[in-house]
Amino acid sequence: MKKTHLITLLMAMACALVFAQNPKQQAKLDQKAKEIEGKMIEWRRHFHQYPELSNREFKTGKMIADHLKSLGLEVRYPVAKTGAVGILRTGRPGPTIALRADIDGLPVVERNSLPFASKEKSTYLGQEVGVMHACGHDTHIAILMATAQVLSEMKNELKGTILFMFQPAEEGAPEGEEGGAALMIKEGVLDDPKVDVAFGLHINSQTPVGVLAFKPEGLLAAADMLKIKVKGVQAHGSAPWSGIDPVVVSAQIINGLQTIVSRQLDLTKAGAALTIATIHGGVRNNIIPEEVEMTGTLRTLDNDMQEQMHARIKRTAEKIAESMGAKAEVEIIRGYPVTYNSPALTEWAKPVMERVAGKDKAVVVKAVTGAEDFSFFSQKVPGFFFFVGGMPLDADPTKVPSHHTPDFYIDESGMITGLRAMLNLTVDYMNNPMKDMGTGMKR
Repeated sequence: MKKTHLITLLMAMACALVFAQNPKQQAKLDQKAKEIEGKMIEWRRHFHQYPELSNREFKTGKMIADHLKSLGLEVRYPVAKTGAVGILRTGRPGPTIALRADIDGLPVVERNSLPFASKEKSTYLGQEVGVMHACGHDTHIAILMATAQVLSEMKNELKGTILFMFQPAEEGAPEGEEGGAALMIKEGVLDDPKVDVAFGLHINSQTPVGVLAFKPEGLLAAADMLKIKVKGVQAHGSAPWSGIDPVVVSAQIINGLQTIVSRQLDLTKAGAALTIATIHGGVRNNIIPEEVEMTGTLRTLDNDMQEQMHARIKRTAEKIAESMGAKAEVEIIRGYPVTYNSPALTEWAKPVMERVAGKDKAVVVKAVTGAEDFSFFSQKVPGFFFFVGGMPLDADPTKVPSHHTPDFYIDESGMITGLRAMLNLTVDYMNNPMKDMGTGMKR
């Protein structure tokens, strides 16, 4: 461990040990969280019933903006096409804290029998699709709306500035469009006022209600898209020797790619995954096609390993194709970076999480190979991102529906834990800001 990194961690631990939350203020936060819980659940049900796809969250964004205006906040809307930002300026010196919630739904037809289940339809990639909050963003919106209301009511007891960032298109902007956290940053959301630290959460359908889960450094993976075109020579299927079969070449490339993770990366350092998910080529059973195209995804939790994987994919595909007389064209499109939790900030946040959930329910977890575009914020400023339990206590985590599926389900009783975490993190940081954490994670 580098000496400077160790010093920063020790400073964070010392701050956590000497600082104690004002008991009266903590009790007030808890009381206000209980008072607004019912309204928070109502908001969640409304957004669940009327979801909108990425960069199309017109009604969602307007309802959020109207709520923020009703609280007397400075409101910027629209931001990044359909998002909204509320700014609470206390008028007293202190840090600038950004709190973020994502607001978009997914092209999924809901199968739940909930009375507020979505019946919405939209267009995605030229096709009519159902729309569902199949990843819990509806709960994130409601939690941050409640956070904004509670802290606005306590403005006279606070210091510094809070940004309530409601971000569209976390699931990815439509093809050919900009969106999400990257567009919010491009539009200057972190610059005016200058943000010191960012907090974000994600509900989890496979984590029990009441649990808060987190880890330092890489929590979620970088997600890159892979496209490989294999070019051969077309021939009659009865005479394969008269051409170069890109289907067979593609099969060899797929097999070769699987050895990159299993045999070429140091998995004791961090996990990684490489999946080829589509392969297309040919139009007739007895014609060897001229070209095959395959696509896939690669997930990494370490920047150096990400660069290694990119180079090895390109080398493996091109050399296998060359050895068989074909040609491979490799394109890797960078997506979301690693969702990186500042180690010092995570150490600072740990006692807050334990106070909110209890020591046995504030747990450090292994990294997840899913991806999150909160990662763009944590590249720019120190960030802390965590999971909130949304699974019923009597459920089996191996059997409950996962995210992005038609049967996805969240136990709303878990939302108040997320609300209390956001409230306590914000107020604690106002009273006890960290120093010398540097900037966010850089490539």
